[in-house]
Amino acid sequence: MNKKKFIQVFEYQKLRYDDSGDFRNHHFDAMVKFNELHQNKYFTIIHKGIQFGSYVGVIQIGGLTIEILPKADNNENADKNLWQNVLLNMLKVCKHIQVESISETQLKKRYHSILDVYFEMYLIEIERLVKKGLIKKYRKNQSNQNALKGKLLFAQNIQQNLIHKERFYCEHQVYDKNYLLHQILFKGLLILKSFINDSLKDKLNRLLFEFQEFENINIQKIHFDKIILDCKNQDYQKALEIAKIIILNYSPSLNYGDENLLTLLFDMNTLWEEYIFRVLQKHKTEEVEVSFQNSDKFWENKRIRPDIVLKTKDETFVIDTKWKIVKANNPADDDLKQMFVYNLHWKAEKTLLLYPKTNQADSDFGTFHFDDLGKKCKLGFVDITNEFMIKNSGMVAKEIFSKL
Repeated sequence: MNKKKFIQVFEYQKLRYDDSGDFRNHHFDAMVKFNELHQNKYFTIIHKGIQFGSYVGVIQIGGLTIEILPKADNNENADKNLWQNVLLNMLKVCKHIQVESISETQLKKRYHSILDVYFEMYLIEIERLVKKGLIKKYRKNQSNQNALKGKLLFAQNIQQNLIHKERFYCEHQVYDKNYLLHQILFKGLLILKSFINDSLKDKLNRLLFEFQEFENINIQKIHFDKIILDCKNQDYQKALEIAKIIILNYSPSLNYGDENLLTLLFDMNTLWEEYIFRVLQKHKTEEVEVSFQNSDKFWENKRIRPDIVLKTKDETFVIDTKWKIVKANNPADDDLKQMFVYNLHWKAEKTLLLYPKTNQADSDFGTFHFDDLGKKCKLGFVDITNEFMIKNSGMVAKEIFSKL
């Protein structure tokens, strides 16, 4: 029986620990420690609990999974399955889940939490590599030998074999599978032992058996930087990318008892910005150029960076995305000033402040009164859901283009 607990909350929602519930005091303590190690950016500590912010995703503490979902509606009883599907779809579009074979229908039905998507794809990729045959590679090995083999390391030999004169501390080449790339994949499998659901345990154990002779080392970011993919090992790319996500988001130092912590969190403002760009880029016409995160010098060492810039042969438009619910369709003063600067600096005719839609209507284009330049700005709202379903990305793109 699967004993793992699962809690779903929305962004900005509060979660308090209660000894009679699934979220306990030791879970709270681990989350506080994790948040402190990251400058308290992921959530706010409140009395006997947590208040989530703009970060969405998954926090898994041993047997407890907490999934934080985005929400762009005013419904207190919002459909959590719908917003989980929205998050999964946005991650897929933004290539944070690089799973071309998974359809939107599968994303809706198959997974308990978004971490399960990563876990299953990791096992699928490792299994595929094992069936194909793990690549051997020459590597340098340093060890004590009963016979001189390769190059004698004098300093280490004196240190190791002062008494055992019959031994030689040598460096020699070995042709096998026990090298850094496979050690990284092995570490990812070992981490999954603490977090994976029961339905995937058999597959995980079979793969761990294939890796049982590999060395278990402490993998850090620097190890991933050492990996160079070439024509021989290019097939490892997807497995390596998922391993990097699993290993670098794993916090074994935050354990309470036998429970470790694994996180996969995304700033919803950044995710919304990238999602809108990728949707526009995918469905643009040949006459439109769409660019993302343009950056230019502004003042001294400060730079200016609009979210998305659209260019046609005759016009330039700037889109500034904002993931928040606003009731009025009048822009705030600070937003207007920011968009006016974008108009001037990027020589844009129009700028658009783009929000997720609940029940608002777009504003009309208003004109900036400055030297009769005729620069314009408005608020726009786009719905990424269609009643109880995710809206097709082509429809989303068409709706945004029509606003300009």
